Amino acid sequence: MVVVESYLVAIVMCFITMLCWGSWANTQKLASKEWRFQLFYWDYSIGILLLTLILAFTMGSAGSEGRGFFEDLSLAEGSSLWSAALGGIVFNLANILLVAAIDIAGMAVAFPIGIGLALVIGVITNYIGKPEGDPILLFAGVAFVTIAIIIDALAYGKLPSDSDDKSKKMKGLILSIIAGIAMGFFYRFVVDSMVSDFANPEPGKLTPYSALVLFSVGLLISNIIFVTGIMYK
Repeated sequence: MVVVESYLVAIVMCFITMLCWGSWANTQKLASKEWRFQLFYWDYSIGILLLTLILAFTMGSAGSEGRGFFEDLSLAEGSSLWSAALGGIVFNLANILLVAAIDIAGMAVAFPIGIGLALVIGVITNYIGKPEGDPILLFAGVAFVTIAIIIDALAYGKLPSDSDDKSKKMKGLILSIIAGIAMGFFYRFVVDSMVSDFANPEPGKLTPYSALVLFSVGLLISNIIFVTGIMYK
């Protein structure tokens, strides 16, 4: 499989990832004018699975390092497969709640609160599981994010509204908080399923490309329960 060795390339790919993570909700807002978010979300989940399969059969199967996609799946233990899929299920629940919060409270409120809270919880849980990096810089950043979340929530609460709007605002805030908490824990399941050395992967664990495919499968299958239930409601 293809393993990124260059620090600069890794930073550029992280930057692209953050752009995608921070902007996909814009497409949901644009599509919601003519396309119900439940239907949009089916397209979104199918798209994720197709993209991860393309990556698995190309970058995940090429190169001289690591293992190919099919070999990786054949050597993986059931616990690793389940852990990666469970990460997709938890992420899916969080993401659906976040989309619902965006629909109720707006992206300027739901996204900072939900994603900000997920970032704070994710950093803390992952640092506890694998302490790496400068803790002072890391947790100073977490503190600033936490302050930003609180200010955003307080500003949202100060907006003038009648009793119906207050109930709607409270629902939007609660959904954002629940989505952030759930999203803060999903990555721990994915990390537990993956190898520690990508170039020389140990048997029983998944390489990142294979883990993403299982993650996407868990996300798509859980849609049958989550999104179908929402559509009936």
